[in-house]
Amino acid sequence: MPDNPQDPCDALPETQRNLCDSDGSGPPGAGGGVGGDITDTAANGVVELARDLIETINELVAPKDAWAPADTDSALYAPFLWLGQHLAVSIFVCVVVVCALTAWQGAPRMRQMGASTGWTLAAVAAMGAIPGAVMLLNKSVSAAFKTAFDSNENTLFEVIRTDLGAKSDDPLAVLLIVAGLVVALAFAALVFMTRQLGIIAFVCMAPLVLASLARGGDTTALKRWVQRLLGLLFAPFALLLVAPFVSLAKGVVAMDLVLLVAADAIMLRMIFHGVPYFGPRLAGAARTLVERHTTNPVAHTVMRAGAPTVYEQENTPRDPRTVSTPGRAMSQDGGVLLGAYGVRQRERPGRLTTESAVAKVRRDTVRTAQLSQARREARAAAGYPVRAPRPAGAPPAGAPGPAGAPPVRPPHPPAPRQGNPPPNTP
Repeated sequence: MPDNPQDPCDALPETQRNLCDSDGSGPPGAGGGVGGDITDTAANGVVELARDLIETINELVAPKDAWAPADTDSALYAPFLWLGQHLAVSIFVCVVVVCALTAWQGAPRMRQMGASTGWTLAAVAAMGAIPGAVMLLNKSVSAAFKTAFDSNENTLFEVIRTDLGAKSDDPLAVLLIVAGLVVALAFAALVFMTRQLGIIAFVCMAPLVLASLARGGDTTALKRWVQRLLGLLFAPFALLLVAPFVSLAKGVVAMDLVLLVAADAIMLRMIFHGVPYFGPRLAGAARTLVERHTTNPVAHTVMRAGAPTVYEQENTPRDPRTVSTPGRAMSQDGGVLLGAYGVRQRERPGRLTTESAVAKVRRDTVRTAQLSQARREARAAAGYPVRAPRPAGAPPAGAPGPAGAPPVRPPHPPAPRQGNPPPNTP
């Protein structure tokens, strides 16, 4: 063996090396006692964890790189580009043929052919520019979000970092902030998934939407597509709603937590409105999960603020808080796209889901009772017989009773109408 074997404690970090060198009888190195070193190390580790969570939340809410294709050679975008280009050219050829067959109409057909030519060229050129434009816009949104939300000492996460540095000796305050950051991280992950998948879907649909312009310049479907895509891209800026209140939270850990809870509610709302098809379903699932696993009224209030109670496409206009089911929403947007191509789609009839039908009956119980009472009063005023309301749970008159029992009969015969002779009179 060598005369001077290497000390195994040398491979450890400085704080752990001091603890390894200590025999437990006194302070290791220049630090405090063993328990003090352990407490300080744990507190510093929790603070570093909180700072890492802040960076992760920033990256998830507004990521610099999107999953959407960045160029036209992407294996995901190339088939849609090929289909959109050939569809636009086919529509243009059909317009030219129709205009040639009806050339006797003169100027109107010439204008139609000129509009179709210009819009076809614009659509084919835009199809190749969409992936790069969306990628640049996503990077700009990410940079602007980080600049606006985490740039100086007056932004939320920078205030939390400052408070973490000032309160690092208070384990309870640090743990509360970390707990809030972990909850915010969960919602940030949901925002990340819904935004990324939604952006992919709308970018891949771009060639089919732009091809509809070749028919004559109908921009209805294009406007709807731009509205959906921009809503997804700019959704992170909803968190700037908490920015005016950040200056009130400086140095107060409780206020930091309140703003984090508000940010959680806003991020849940971003999920609700960010993805037009599955956003309400995802936000409702997150609310149900939280409500089933906690009884905290504050958590329930935050969930109700982020994912309000709505009903899926009621067919009555009395309740305005309705959303379209994913199938109905896609059918409506599909109808707009087909309309731009000149195809009329049959409108889907109004339907109620089982849950919304039950909720509707419960909500309409009072209104139904008022209408029934008004009908009874009107019949009594007109001299018609009025039956007393049936008790809850009682079978209707004439309904069969239990096995072997005669049918239920009304307790009294109906009163005769005025001016008619009573029954069984000679």
